[in-house]
Amino acid sequence: MIRVCLIALACIVLSGPAQAAPTEIAMQTVSAPAASTEPSGDFLSGSMAAPQEKRFDFWRPFSEQAVIPLDQWVTSSLDWVVANFRPAFQAIRVPIDQTLTSLDSALQAVPQPIMLLLIGILGWRANGYRLAAGAVLSFVLIGLIGAWSEAMVTLSLVLTSLLFCIVVGVPLGIACARSDRLQALVRPILDAMQTTPAFVYLVPVVMLFGIGNVPGVLVTIIFALAPLVRLTNLGIRQVRPDLIEASRSFGASHWQILLKVQVPLAMPTIMAGVNQALMMSLSMVVIASMIAVGGLGQMVLRGIGRLDLGLAAVGGVGIVLMAIILDRMTQSLGHTNRTSKKSSVTYKKKTWLQKH
Repeated sequence: MIRVCLIALACIVLSGPAQAAPTEIAMQTVSAPAASTEPSGDFLSGSMAAPQEKRFDFWRPFSEQAVIPLDQWVTSSLDWVVANFRPAFQAIRVPIDQTLTSLDSALQAVPQPIMLLLIGILGWRANGYRLAAGAVLSFVLIGLIGAWSEAMVTLSLVLTSLLFCIVVGVPLGIACARSDRLQALVRPILDAMQTTPAFVYLVPVVMLFGIGNVPGVLVTIIFALAPLVRLTNLGIRQVRPDLIEASRSFGASHWQILLKVQVPLAMPTIMAGVNQALMMSLSMVVIASMIAVGGLGQMVLRGIGRLDLGLAAVGGVGIVLMAIILDRMTQSLGHTNRTSKKSSVTYKKKTWLQKH
């Protein structure tokens, strides 16, 4: 009898959860709609929530959504320029392409010993035998590390950019010095050219001119033109007015005053602008390599892309050596003969008389 009772009790216990399961399911089913009305942190359910009215916050008046669609305006304007004026921009690249190709071919065709001799002569004419020896040793080191060909490509790019900067920048600086209205018009443009990041120039130049060495030269010209215009303007304006009046009293014309008085006296300042344009051109070598510009900058870019420190170091050392030599040469060309041997001897005699 006791055994029968235990068996019945076990059956009741085992059948309890099975009977309770439908009740729990029903309770969950009934309570589910009520739970769905509560706010949830899930991004799927949160996106279906009713939109709330946006209120103006005085302390945070600017939202993430742009009120002035500047990006759309710039994109549409650039698309319109590309669609209507691309042939004109392609015609602009013709003289740059011819100059760059001719200069690159000449530098690559000259035998390396003759090139070293020419570099030494230029250094000697600029500032004596010390600069000549330093220039020759620097280019010998560039050749020994295996970057001679890339250095000649970079040199042709920099010299082409500098040539067009001089052709455009010096006359524009002289015109700004002779007209205050033109200076007021050009000055904000020069400010924008100097302060705009160099990477920003790449997108419109690629869309208008494509990729390669010629677009790289154009980017470099835009980046390096501003200091040459500014310093040319400054040099012409700093010429003493009494010298200009004296030349006018002797019957000199405007062109004679400009070419024989103002430009020679402003030459140190103009050469400082040439030096700055040259240095800024070299600083654009690596950035311009992002649009398939060859030379030492391409070596640095490949080294960065492959995590090859040695290749990047070869390109970087070549750029540094070339920058130092070109900087010293242009600085030496900007010096005038104001401190000649005669003036130094006179100065020594005066100091000796003052001492005695």
